[in-house]
Amino acid sequence: MSHTISEDCISCGACSGECPEQAISEGDGKYEIDAARCVDCGACAGVCPVEAISAPAA
Repeated sequence: MSHTISEDCISCGACSGECPEQAISEGDGKYEIDAARCVDCGACAGVCPVEAISAPAA
């Protein structure tokens, strides 16, 4: 599982620049995380101004 970006995303792009795996890209109306590239480091979640990024369920 990878982190996910909810519909609360405001497309600010803050998360994309923080991802060490370049797994985040601009999608249709919000940013998206490529699950195949995400290593669940959480760097993206730490910079999201609207807390739209969540960790995978345990």
